[in-house]
Amino acid sequence: MSLRFAASARSTIGVEWELQIIDPVTLRPIPCAPEILAEFAHAHPAHGRIHSEMLRNTLELVSRPRRTVAECAADMVTALDMLAPFVEAHDAVLVGSGTHPFVSPSSQGVSESERYGALVDRTQYWGRQMLIFGTHVHVGVEDRGKVLPIGEHLLAHLPHLQSLAAASPFWDGEDTGYADNRAWIFRQLPHAGLPEWPEDWEGLEELTDSMRRAGAIKSFNELRWDVRPSPGFGTIEARICDASSNLLEVRAIAALTQCLVEAASQRLDDGLPLARLPRWFLAENKWRSARYGLDAMVVTGPDGEQMPLRDSLSALVAELEPVAQRLGCAEDLALVEGILVGGAGYERQRRAHEDSGLGGVVEQLIAEMRAGHPLA
Repeated sequence: MSLRFAASARSTIGVEWELQIIDPVTLRPIPCAPEILAEFAHAHPAHGRIHSEMLRNTLELVSRPRRTVAECAADMVTALDMLAPFVEAHDAVLVGSGTHPFVSPSSQGVSESERYGALVDRTQYWGRQMLIFGTHVHVGVEDRGKVLPIGEHLLAHLPHLQSLAAASPFWDGEDTGYADNRAWIFRQLPHAGLPEWPEDWEGLEELTDSMRRAGAIKSFNELRWDVRPSPGFGTIEARICDASSNLLEVRAIAALTQCLVEAASQRLDDGLPLARLPRWFLAENKWRSARYGLDAMVVTGPDGEQMPLRDSLSALVAELEPVAQRLGCAEDLALVEGILVGGAGYERQRRAHEDSGLGGVVEQLIAEMRAGHPLA
């Protein structure tokens, strides 16, 4: 079966940001997304960039396809401003994080949707654990023949994205010891995690067909890979990142993703090889970055060469600076260094916990969303 890849301008970008609806007094999620969405849609019927998600306590903000990260960030600011009165009417605030630090995941209501209902029915216990939230970045690819090689290049840099965005150290009231526990929860769903894709687009079509015939999936979107083609949008999508607590970090993650894709696309044009690691090393890197975050030692070459992730990420940002200049996101990419110095989300959450307990973690998340940048 043909898997049509939509036309998309090269290295255009779109961002999806999943946010929790929180009671600022109890610091617990509120399952009022359907009501907020209905009220918002009634007042702004043409907006269409705020969506429901699997849980009733979640709203997803979606930018328009843009040329620059700055334009995506402006879309997010507009959406937050437009949403604010409707969220406040429910005595709530919006918060970004990979998980909620202390509520029971199985106590959260699932959105009324045939798709989500079927998923929970199929996956049972693990389907009821999906109290997790992400930041997804789409980047346009002009030629479907480039998509899977670029995907491999992104996978080789997965720990850089994952650790930079890691913001889920707590789960059901406990410190898990991980920087990114969300990744380990999400991989319990069918066809989630690292992709096992073929060498070319025709092979991907055959794989999708065989999985449909076997009853493993009904649609391509049920392949919940950490990096995946998005045929309907004509993009490659990075899905590994936890939801950021503030817009500054969203900008940094989006810029790093956009630059990685554009750099890979240019290397393909120039006939140069792309970064590629064996699956065993990809799996090891994902585990290390989930466990240790920015303090991980990552495998950087096919022979098992290793490097501290902080050093590797700094070197990568320096390498990508000319690409960022061409794309108009140099200021956004430069924000990565600030996160390395000030601490990623999981580090700041642990500091808040040391000072004020689990409630203090949520209060810090609320404050960072309002500030629009990380707080010490």
